[in-house]
Amino acid sequence: MRKLKNSELNRLSVEAFKATEKTPLIIVLDNIRSLNNIGSVFRTSDAFLVEKIYLCGITATPPHKDIHKTALGSTDTVGWEYAENTLEVINKLKAENIKICSIEQAEKATMLNNFKIEPNTKYALVFGNEVKGVAQNVVSESDYVIEIPQFGTKHSLNISVSCGVVVWDVFSKLSSIK
Repeated sequence: MRKLKNSELNRLSVEAFKATEKTPLIIVLDNIRSLNNIGSVFRTSDAFLVEKIYLCGITATPPHKDIHKTALGSTDTVGWEYAENTLEVINKLKAENIKICSIEQAEKATMLNNFKIEPNTKYALVFGNEVKGVAQNVVSESDYVIEIPQFGTKHSLNISVSCGVVVWDVFSKLSSIK
């Protein structure tokens, strides 16, 4: 095996990315404090053609050097919008028939591996604050609460890791029903 050179990766240009059909997936960041986590979410969203990111509450917005450090230019490709109030974003998305999925540990949560995708449905994945998680009022308004199964002594993952795991899983499931 030989590692591929960057020139062999067939990367999209910014213009081609913007013109490409997106995955029916939206990310909502609920009060994320780490700029590096925000940048990582942008980069993951670029990798899987996520339609849009909502940056809510204390979540910082581009341009910022610490977001850029991990985003590596994906703030120029992935559409994003700032909103002060996460719950208002959730209600707006629900009015557009988008299914809201809070990624959280909660009563009656569905384990990610058991989460079933509905055909012809757009999803919004909500990721919460590094300490407090997704706000309870947002969890209460969600159509689904999805939990990432974990088996060790620590039952938490960094938000950027959680985003990568969940986006990959949902992207894979959405791709299989096309």
